[in-house]
Amino acid sequence: MHSKLSNEFEVAKNFKQKYKNYLNFSNKKITKDFCSNHTKKTDHFIFEIYNFILKKYFSDFLPNLNQIPICFVALGSYGREELCVYSDIDIMILYKNIPAYNAEKIIENFVSFAWDCGLNLGLRVVNIEELDKISLDDITIKTSFLESRFIFGSKNLYSSYEKSLEEIRTDKKELFLQAKLLERKNRLLRYPLSMQVNLKDGYGAIREANMLWWIANIIYGVKKTKDLIGKKFTNAEYKSYKNSINFVFLVRNTLHLVAKKKLDIITYDILPELSSRLNFSNEFIFMKTLFQDLHNIHNFSANIIKKIFNTISFKTENIIELKKYRFKKNVYICEQTVYCSQNRKILTLKELIKELLNFPKEVNNFDRSYIYFTSKTKIESVDKKLVYNLLCNSNLYIILKLLYNANIINFVIPTFKQISNLPQFDGFHIHPVDIHTLNTLKFSYDIEDDFIKNLFNKFSIQQKIMLRLLCLFHDIGKGRKTDHHILGENIFKRFLKSLDFDDEFIKTGANIVKYHNLMIKTASNEDIYSQKTVLNFIGLFKNIKEIQLLYVLSYCDICAVDKKYFTSSISKLLVQLYNQCYLAFSNKDLIKESSRRAFRLNKIKTLEKYKMLPNSLKRKIPQIASNQIFLRLKSEDILDIAIKSQDVETYSFEIINDDFLKLRIIRKIPLNLGYLLGKLQYLNMSSMNIFKLYDEKKIFEISFSKPALEEELYLIEEIVNASFDMNKQITLKKPLILKNDIKIDFNHSENLASMKINAKDQKGLFAYIAKVFDDYHIDIESAKLLTRKNFAKDLLLIEKNENFSENISKIVEILTDF
Repeated sequence: MHSKLSNEFEVAKNFKQKYKNYLNFSNKKITKDFCSNHTKKTDHFIFEIYNFILKKYFSDFLPNLNQIPICFVALGSYGREELCVYSDIDIMILYKNIPAYNAEKIIENFVSFAWDCGLNLGLRVVNIEELDKISLDDITIKTSFLESRFIFGSKNLYSSYEKSLEEIRTDKKELFLQAKLLERKNRLLRYPLSMQVNLKDGYGAIREANMLWWIANIIYGVKKTKDLIGKKFTNAEYKSYKNSINFVFLVRNTLHLVAKKKLDIITYDILPELSSRLNFSNEFIFMKTLFQDLHNIHNFSANIIKKIFNTISFKTENIIELKKYRFKKNVYICEQTVYCSQNRKILTLKELIKELLNFPKEVNNFDRSYIYFTSKTKIESVDKKLVYNLLCNSNLYIILKLLYNANIINFVIPTFKQISNLPQFDGFHIHPVDIHTLNTLKFSYDIEDDFIKNLFNKFSIQQKIMLRLLCLFHDIGKGRKTDHHILGENIFKRFLKSLDFDDEFIKTGANIVKYHNLMIKTASNEDIYSQKTVLNFIGLFKNIKEIQLLYVLSYCDICAVDKKYFTSSISKLLVQLYNQCYLAFSNKDLIKESSRRAFRLNKIKTLEKYKMLPNSLKRKIPQIASNQIFLRLKSEDILDIAIKSQDVETYSFEIINDDFLKLRIIRKIPLNLGYLLGKLQYLNMSSMNIFKLYDEKKIFEISFSKPALEEELYLIEEIVNASFDMNKQITLKKPLILKNDIKIDFNHSENLASMKINAKDQKGLFAYIAKVFDDYHIDIESAKLLTRKNFAKDLLLIEKNENFSENISKIVEILTDF
């Protein structure tokens, strides 16, 4: 007995090493046949283990495999012969209880020995007689059965299973197909095409190809998608699709090798080695190729699925009903969506554009049947007048989205070709440039911000056309060595001039393209209450109408990256900058600190609440030392602060935890600011304002990027209270800041200097800076903190006094390393 166990241990050990050696693919070249070959090799390894177990049981009397009531069936990617390097090996072991064979014991031994040998199998063990008890309402189980592939074992048993499989395939197939289509829809919403491609579940990925096969199998019973060549698609269409699928599998297998584990998402850190392994000269070319193949897979799958469903759902009795929606021969409009017959004659590009321009304005969608029809368009040169009319059409977005989905947008707008499938690795944009561009255009039709929507609604027809073209061309210069702002300006000029747009229209639009992200940068990184900042900004534009166009474009641009980036703080900053520009264009004197302070004080005096105040407090409001409070806050808010401050003898504070966490502290006694910010450094601070009031009182408003958890509020309250103990000390790690990371402007304004810090983002960065300023008794008037591309871009406004002018060199030395 001991000898047998010892022998079994040695066999398992040797097999494990053999299997490990096989899995060491690092030096092997991945080819398009890898998945198929890897599947066959895995079949062989599983058979070796099973054969060893059978010899253990039967010795020299080993029966024919067909006589043993056990059958091994591959499922999932293993069943489809699409097994990647580290894919799950899913198998189902079918058996039948026959007295002459102890099938359950054999299977139990096989499973245990397989694990000892290093095979991580995804197992399902099923008694053939209990197959009908398995719930087929679970679409995951039903799907896995559809992908069954006989590996080895009892063919008689598998034959019985195949009969059941046919029943499984046809059972409640309408419900199954509906569930699968919903699954597909939700998956595409969850994993849209992005810079970090999901090769399994994402747009155009392996699951899309699987979906096409599942549907074809359920409806037609085909074993392979290619069995529908000549019936639902041409051989050329299938060949192009298959080449794209092969490339995605090539990428996925190589990704597994690079990561040394199962991985389906291409992350930025792994991308350089991945593209190099695949023999691409750089990541841009690799990603462009991959995006094109993903589009090909998605469009082919979506088109054929639609054709299949149109075929099975068509009923002759519906023809009369269908005629109600007939727009023209073989074209139908129902619920603002355009549909097309499969039998329709192909149009030339010129004829297609004329048809698109002729559709009712109410049309807001094109069915997949019309997209497929459009993809067959005969390409020819197009009259520039047609393209001009298309670009001025109020339905520009849905038309361009149609042309994009049909893969012919580059023939209508040749300049679009440069940004098609163009990746952008800036750490901010989520989508390739072409998708980001179309999303920017889309948001010009779906403005949710009330202030911006009100501006847009007042635009003239020409301004709305201009906005749509700005959305379309704002990033058109990307993908080349020249700065994309300058190149985009030139492309905009050339292309619109070739279409005979008005010269003044072109000049205005080109200038906005050149400075298309300047409003966001200025609002986020600069002191927008500085007269100098505002005048420098508006000096680049002719009038407030250009600023309005840029404002709406900025909104669309941000939302096109991700709506969550248009935060309440960004919205507020853009509104404030716009208001400053509006004042500056009206009268430049209105943005002077003295003018705005006087204006705000006069406004406060008109408020009913002010009129009811005692004279003693009325006299104190003009004594508020900070000019910034009059620049940044509304009259009502300034008055409320003044009233709340009158009764503060030591300090008071409130914690506001709505869209984001905000601390509002009024103090008369000193506040240990460095300690406070140090204790709160685990939260992401976004801005801070410190305003000097009257009677030596100050107000601190500290905002964070997100709300705090409810259970954190008690701790935050304790920290604020403890921060009025000036003996409290906190040890903060010194951040890495280089001397070149700091820029100081002593002449930012009459009373304030500015310090810009552009350093690597680090926890506690600002807390450390604030503590150093505290140590030298230098007052920070405000701080604007922004993190982008893993860099902190902080702007500090500092009160000019002797402490600052005498010690700033020392402070810079303390803050920096080199």
